Amino acid sequence: MVYGIIGVGAIAEAIVEGLCSVDVGAPAIVLSPRNAEIAADLEQKYASVTVAEDNQAVIDRCSVVILAVRPQHAAAALKDLVFPKERPVISLLARTPLAQLASLVAPATEIARAIPLPPVRTRSGITPVFPAGGEAKALFDRLGSAVELPSKESFEAFATASATVAAHFAYLDTIAGWLTAQNVPQEAASQYMATVFAGVAGSLQSERPDFERLAKDHATPGGINEAFLTALISAGVFDKVRDGLETLAAKTSLS
Repeated sequence: MVYGIIGVGAIAEAIVEGLCSVDVGAPAIVLSPRNAEIAADLEQKYASVTVAEDNQAVIDRCSVVILAVRPQHAAAALKDLVFPKERPVISLLARTPLAQLASLVAPATEIARAIPLPPVRTRSGITPVFPAGGEAKALFDRLGSAVELPSKESFEAFATASATVAAHFAYLDTIAGWLTAQNVPQEAASQYMATVFAGVAGSLQSERPDFERLAKDHATPGGINEAFLTALISAGVFDKVRDGLETLAAKTSLS
């Protein structure tokens, strides 16, 4: 198996790290020259990684193509490239449906979409893939586990949910900023919040995490956690979260 990756950003780097940081059995990987510094570092670090001279060379030298360019750059990056009909293509492009992908990589016919996140770096990712099966499942099972989805709608729902990560960090930044405004040194405020949430993250290491129960467990009756949660509920914060998800999902469904 030879994986070819067009577009070498943070997620592509995490995929390479996950595939190659094993004692034995690392696959051959051919990288596009875009983002040359990251590509060169990966080539130097792993014997099974090489950097191709251009995007066409990536396609020609691999058995599975992974598209990891930004969606707005896809048309330009893939223009004039020749994809063999039998070459499987795995797209990591957000808000780019299969029909649009098919026009970009024609005449290739085995096309799948996936939503990998940073934990693939440590082979602990849970990656939604659509359609089910094929090379996308095989790849992301190597990097943790693949979640095979039955429909475009279910895949887009996962894509929408995955868009909440930045908001999570902005939430922590807001709290750390409040601490700083109370004359707490910025470094201490940030470190405290990171430690608190890294500590409680262990509660999520379950096959069936129960978020409602976890919230209740941390909201001692009459305590300050309960008071803060009640204030957010009263302010409609969680209604706004749902509204934001619905708005994003509606935009995605139109793409």
